[in-house]
Amino acid sequence: MRRDIPPLAEVRRITEKKRDAWWTVLLVDPVATPLVRLTAMRTRITPNQITWGAFVLGLVSAACFAFGDWRWLIAGALVYHLSFILDCMDGKVARLTGQGSVFGAWLDFIFDRIRVALCGVALMAGQYDRTGDTVYIWLALAVVGLDTLRYINSLEIFKIRYNMRKQIKARVREARRAENSAEVAFMEDLLRNNPSADIEHDIRKTSTVSAAGSEAGSEAGFGPASEPGSEAHSEAGSEETADSSQKPQGQVIDLQQEFRHRFPVYLRMRSFLLRHRIRTHLVSGIEFQMGVFIVGPLLDAVIEATLVSGALLLVFELAIIYKLLLSTRDFTRTIDSFDRDEVAAAA
Repeated sequence: MRRDIPPLAEVRRITEKKRDAWWTVLLVDPVATPLVRLTAMRTRITPNQITWGAFVLGLVSAACFAFGDWRWLIAGALVYHLSFILDCMDGKVARLTGQGSVFGAWLDFIFDRIRVALCGVALMAGQYDRTGDTVYIWLALAVVGLDTLRYINSLEIFKIRYNMRKQIKARVREARRAENSAEVAFMEDLLRNNPSADIEHDIRKTSTVSAAGSEAGSEAGFGPASEPGSEAHSEAGSEETADSSQKPQGQVIDLQQEFRHRFPVYLRMRSFLLRHRIRTHLVSGIEFQMGVFIVGPLLDAVIEATLVSGALLLVFELAIIYKLLLSTRDFTRTIDSFDRDEVAAAA
């Protein structure tokens, strides 16, 4: 038995994501995290082996769905949830034991997509065999198509946002070399790292924070900026924030300014959800899967659950696309401001 595994509270801090789907936060982490600690302490199971276990349980769930009877639907739903718990455990074990690998991340992603496709086809095939209703054939195509669309869209949005940040950082580095200016930070990262801050108060007070990349005032109440996508966090975060409020904050770029201006209630909702580790994208691929493969089979309402889950997924995907559109406008204004500053400096 390994004795270097920390207590459960520390394991939660190390392994649980700072933002996650509400289904994972409320219904999976309370079970998965203690199991992760026991697994790391008492076994030599690797993250890849857990990934394989989740995939095998996914196949068992698909087999249950294929029978079509309501008893098998319930069994398939329960097995699918167990499969998802294991799917969440592999990454946690990797973070806790340092056994993560690039191949493991690829394997996890591919198995997830295969599991969703097989379970979607099996579930709808079983219901078609039971009822003869051709709507289940279309629902099978819809489930596979929506899951694929969700992950393609998320990857493309990530690439666009990464490129925008990369271009802005390059321009700021040029300005820093010329004027020895401070480092750049992104408002979105600052809000994520300090969800307990009074965002509306800080924005009103910090009038110099804008899409043009102005200096953040000492009243902003944010700690040092993190790299894009970083989830670094410490238990002393509030103390670091308090100390850093007396230090120069550097240049803050807000690529969500127009979105927050149009939807001010988003700030309050975001802060509340982040304090509970829940991301604002309330219906993502995870919630879609749970609606189709757990809620629908448990209630014997596959058609209704699939339609509602699919509609909500599309609504939130469109919201993300709209948010990206507004963010690109902020990006354009930021780049234009750099150009104007360069012209003014040259003059």
